[in-house]
Amino acid sequence: MAGLRTTRYIEDRENAKIKPMDDQIKPQPASKKILVVEDEHFISELYVRALTKAGHQVSVVNDGQVALEKAKTNAFDIILLDIMLPNLSGQEILKSLRDPAQTPNLHSKIIITTNLELSDEERLAIERQADGYIVKAEVTPKELVTFLSQLQTN
Repeated sequence: MAGLRTTRYIEDRENAKIKPMDDQIKPQPASKKILVVEDEHFISELYVRALTKAGHQVSVVNDGQVALEKAKTNAFDIILLDIMLPNLSGQEILKSLRDPAQTPNLHSKIIITTNLELSDEERLAIERQADGYIVKAEVTPKELVTFLSQLQTN
């Protein structure tokens, strides 16, 4: 599984930016297939508009169980995964997607999106499994598009 998680990101709270932790970010103009897992309609609409305008193909799911089923199809380059969802939490989805017995050969990059204040222990546990972590309130849709457009995918 470690091969799927070669790119790591840290959040710079002072500057509200996403910074690469390694040199895996390179410009990639190609359109990406993105699954937005977000139960807040306003936020999902912001993401869809910005990502679609940038040329990406976007699907939205607002339920945890449905999101897990869609993510397991391996049809997406990137999964933007909220933590707080109805029926199944983002943490449960992440755990399932990173379990090779449940989801073998998943190539999608998983970026956690949240506004929750997490303990350092909770955040580290998530960061060990996810490819990135974004605090939604601190990143504009334009910054998100730039970040995802540059993210290397398989």
